Amino acid sequence: MAAALDSWHEIIRNGDVSALDTLIADDAVFHSPVVHTPQVGKVIVVKYLTAAANVLLDESFKYLGEMVDERQAMLEFEVTLDGIVINGVDHIRWNDNNQIIEFKVWVRPLKGMQKLHQAMAKQLET
Repeated sequence: MAAALDSWHEIIRNGDVSALDTLIADDAVFHSPVVHTPQVGKVIVVKYLTAAANVLLDESFKYLGEMVDERQAMLEFEVTLDGIVINGVDHIRWNDNNQIIEFKVWVRPLKGMQKLHQAMAKQLET
């Protein structure tokens, strides 16, 4: 498994988002399931991933499975937010330096995506 993916799993396990600063590449891109434009650059990607960690990382969050190849992984997750079970996929790509260069998130069902959108909006306001 790639060092970038190992580092991501460690962040998820311990909830310490400070490691994102070295894990995310300067030119990284984040694709949100609710924002129609890609979010470009380390600062904004770290901000989105930190907000997501604050919203989602609780005792209900778990990865259900993953598909990994040389430079990318697709990680299926499940989390309960306000009583709604959310199912999603994190699609992560990394470079030769084992830094994340692209992070895409897909979420279902619609009601879950709406809950997630509301919670993320609150986090990103601060």
